[in-house]
Amino acid sequence: MTDTAPRKPIAWPMLIRQGHLFLGMIIAPSILMFAITGGLQIFRLQESHEGYTPAPILERFGRLHKDQVFSLPKKREPRPEAATPSAAAATPAAPVAAAPQAEAPRPAPPLSKVLLQWFFTLVAVGLVVSTLLGVWMGVMLSRWKITARWLLLAGTVLPVLMLLV
Repeated sequence: MTDTAPRKPIAWPMLIRQGHLFLGMIIAPSILMFAITGGLQIFRLQESHEGYTPAPILERFGRLHKDQVFSLPKKREPRPEAATPSAAAATPAAPVAAAPQAEAPRPAPPLSKVLLQWFFTLVAVGLVVSTLLGVWMGVMLSRWKITARWLLLAGTVLPVLMLLV
């Protein structure tokens, strides 16, 4: 005789919610890093330009965002042939340049660019706030609090370890 007891249906919504929680906890630290550094890059705050030198940490996180490298670029050393006196004597003297003229002021960016910059900055702030709320909900309100905390820690530590390899 066969057992004809009805099978318990799979609770798909619960599995989807649990998968969403686990995946979200792993990627939340990276989402936060990309949202914050991307928000800073909208206004090129990671790059040096006239009258502005960014903090080294902004440069590092900008490189991490764009190039997946945390270190600052190494300064190039001058070529050895340019440093020798014989090479300098072999090159003809450069003509004396005229006194530099004041640079023309840069034109103001178009309104569409300014509006998009501020809109995308608002999007970055919204993404940070939304992610932080999701992390809080995952570690404080879910059934899987301990697992969520471990996955959040793994999502923080794994990228750091990958940078060190």
